[in-house]
Amino acid sequence: MGSGRSAEIFALDEQWVLRRNRHGGDTAEEVAVMAHLAAHGYPVPAVRAAEVPSEMVIQRLYGKTMLQAFVSGEITEEAAATIVAELLHSLHKVPARVSTHPQDRILHLDLHPDNVMLTAEGPMVIDWCTTAEGPEGLDWAMTALILAEVAVVPCPPEAGPQVAAMATGARMMLTSLLERRGSGIDLDDAGSGCLARARARRAEDPNLSPEEIGRLDEAASLVATLAASTSPLLSADNNTGG
Repeated sequence: MGSGRSAEIFALDEQWVLRRNRHGGDTAEEVAVMAHLAAHGYPVPAVRAAEVPSEMVIQRLYGKTMLQAFVSGEITEEAAATIVAELLHSLHKVPARVSTHPQDRILHLDLHPDNVMLTAEGPMVIDWCTTAEGPEGLDWAMTALILAEVAVVPCPPEAGPQVAAMATGARMMLTSLLERRGSGIDLDDAGSGCLARARARRAEDPNLSPEEIGRLDEAASLVATLAASTSPLLSADNNTGG
């Protein structure tokens, strides 16, 4: 049915799919987190454990990913950024499942347009294999950094217009996203804080190519520069901490 860098998807029927992790690993934590989020009304597909630890059964979703909708011109950069920001804000209002630290929240740590499905019932967040608990600023930093990585992709003439369009669109989306962060989300220093932690996590991602890892410093610098020149639209009263 489909595959990504870390998993393969197989259709079971019209309502369910099976996801198999390419590199093994236990999906129990991911299943537990998604069930916790669903119980608090967060938009995730229904999920249940499979017989094999490295597999999980997930509700089959119908629709395009936000990335597909953006490429086809069905959604603008600003609209996409607004949805992603709302998903981050609402995620960080859900209480942590394990941690007792008052500032810790459930984090996705890979929430970007290709992990948001636009369904008839609304946006749904998929692929929770990187989930953790911690300060919400780390989640914002990861999303911002991933967008920045696309924004700094080299665009020589031979790369074609689509590559340049994606880079431009990612930068516009990033700027719009940063405007929608809470005032307590500090991302204007690439050398410390949540942005530095996000860069370190991305550098350890086995799914990134050497070329992608080589652009992380430039991407982090772009996030810091845009964050420093962008005023958040939300006050601290709208934040949950971080």
